[in-house]
Amino acid sequence: MSRLWSRLGARTAAVALLSVGVIGGFQLGDDRDQGQRVPDQQVAVQTAPVLSSARERVTEYQTKLRDAAVAEAVKERKRREEATAASRKSAREAAVKVADAKKKAAAAAAASKPYDGPIPSSCAEFTGNRQTGCALMLEAGFGIDQFPCLDKLFTKESGWNHKAENRSSGAYGIPQALPGSKMGSVADDWRTNPATQIKWGLGYIEGRYGTPCKAWAVMQAKGWY
Repeated sequence: MSRLWSRLGARTAAVALLSVGVIGGFQLGDDRDQGQRVPDQQVAVQTAPVLSSARERVTEYQTKLRDAAVAEAVKERKRREEATAASRKSAREAAVKVADAKKKAAAAAAASKPYDGPIPSSCAEFTGNRQTGCALMLEAGFGIDQFPCLDKLFTKESGWNHKAENRSSGAYGIPQALPGSKMGSVADDWRTNPATQIKWGLGYIEGRYGTPCKAWAVMQAKGWY
């Protein structure tokens, strides 16, 4: 804006000087033609239209410059507003990406740690059917960190009792197979042998959920697995 007004002032002065030159030239020519001095009143009358026209041109030019300066200021403000809006949008998108990355990292960390309680050092920490179940789980290819989940799962289902029976549903054994006769696919002694029942239960868990901890997560969420 300041540069435009500086140029406006310079051009206005130039127009004014031109007007004075025109008037002076008019007066000088008139004096030479008549060989006498023209009265000031007459000069004023003669030069009034010229001055009026010059002022109108100056005013018109000033108006054009002012309008151009205002238009440029409006464009500049709009450009700044658009740049600010774009910057804020970019910041929001970056924040969303960071939040998503944190969620994914948290999910990955949770998946890599299936159980947040104490992990047994070996199956020797257990006795009876639990010890058998721990050993068979390792034989099936699961890590020792999965046993706390298997322990919770079978504890909830049957308390690790290989004779547990749900008379209303027909579920039977440590994994509460429904019906219990399904465990016959492992061995015929499924009614009395805890190892047979556990093997079937581990096969069912692996085929349906992948790991004991994933099966336990479903049990917690739905009440069954």
